[in-house]
Amino acid sequence: MQDKKFDVLVAGELNIDLILSGLPQFPETGKEILADKMVYTLGSSSAIFASNLSALGVSVNYCGCIGNDDFGKKIVKDLEAKNVATDNIILNNSLQTGVTVAFNFEQNRAMVTYPGAMNALSEKDITDAMLRNARHLHVSSVFIQPALKPGLVKLFKRAKDIGLTTSLDPQWDTYEKWDCDWKNLLPNVDVFMPNTEELKNITSKENIQDAVASIKSFANIIVVKNSIEGATAFYKNEVIEQPAFMNDDFADAIGAGDSFDAGFIRQFIRDKSLKECTEMGAVCGALNTTAYGGTAAFIDLQSVKKSVLQKFNYTIQ
Repeated sequence: MQDKKFDVLVAGELNIDLILSGLPQFPETGKEILADKMVYTLGSSSAIFASNLSALGVSVNYCGCIGNDDFGKKIVKDLEAKNVATDNIILNNSLQTGVTVAFNFEQNRAMVTYPGAMNALSEKDITDAMLRNARHLHVSSVFIQPALKPGLVKLFKRAKDIGLTTSLDPQWDTYEKWDCDWKNLLPNVDVFMPNTEELKNITSKENIQDAVASIKSFANIIVVKNSIEGATAFYKNEVIEQPAFMNDDFADAIGAGDSFDAGFIRQFIRDKSLKECTEMGAVCGALNTTAYGGTAAFIDLQSVKKSVLQKFNYTIQ
């Protein structure tokens, strides 16, 4: 696998984030409130992951779908600014680029998403040539990609047959059906990365222990993110309890889980221990919350190393 052009291929949704912060309360029907701050930036779980992973010194290729509009142009520009390869991003002339409007109130948020072109990406768009040119495949936000979800099992099996390692962050199901062929999908996923509420809904269990137990026989590494409570990683008989790195300079939590994923996968593809992977994920998730939006805290590897050392007394190897 050493002759691959890219360390990681990311396949997933692309959208712009419009973030409104400093709200006195959440919006109410028929009423108008004012925001103290507005941020217009690269959004989507997959793109935030790709951008921040590249900033951590990992070579990243991207396959996704955008519209032929200003939002799409900004997405490509922002990804390329972080050295993410964009040649495999599909331009769709009949659809608009997706957008998410996020409302931040204290440390909570509500979001509204217009999917647009992210509805069009399918398993067939991710070619064997793309897979052969990478060491690892990452997919996120499966429930808001209706053309991609039916082909997930086939996609991950293709990736494993070619020799890639794989990871999946399911993200929230806006329809709250949580329907996916988990028993056939998860054996081909090396690292499954839901948060606490996602895993409980996927498994229909009331606590994490029962949820993990219900999928452990056919899953590999399971990493459960739990916001300021930290994260727990499960693999065979190993359990890693990782506390959160506490941030006294909180901006917002948009993209924190994606940044956790980026830190974890950065170490995973470098064959680090499960503890080292989980710890790196936690510190990257915390760093994310020091700036507005999902990518602003991740400029390049040197600046990230400096920031986590200053803010969290953590040294990135």
